[in-house]
Amino acid sequence: MTDYAYEGFDKHIGLEILSATEDEVVATFEVRPELLQPYGLLHGGVLCSVVETVGSVAGAVWFGDRGHVVGTSNHTNFLRAVREGRLTARATPIHRGRTQQLWSIDVKDDQDRLVARGELRVANLAKE
Repeated sequence: MTDYAYEGFDKHIGLEILSATEDEVVATFEVRPELLQPYGLLHGGVLCSVVETVGSVAGAVWFGDRGHVVGTSNHTNFLRAVREGRLTARATPIHRGRTQQLWSIDVKDDQDRLVARGELRVANLAKE
């Protein structure tokens, strides 16, 4: 799964997965003008999307060939306004069970300041 390269929305926002293991996924993206809301700040929906993707990739890597995962809950807190720069998201596990997983995702700026923190719950959908 470390060769994750989805050509849809993630590509549109410029999200790049740097590393993906069963215990951690790291991704990065550049804050660009088309990702800003009308007041010139990074749109919160972008941060929610990053939390969703990075947590989902993490869950999928851990679940592996047992099946697929789907997001069931995304709770993202916005902690610092951002207008420009490169952000890095890191997912780490909180709980990994038979039917569901819970991941914590921190999004930090290039000065290592916390911009957002999210939790993503995914359901494990085992192959039939």
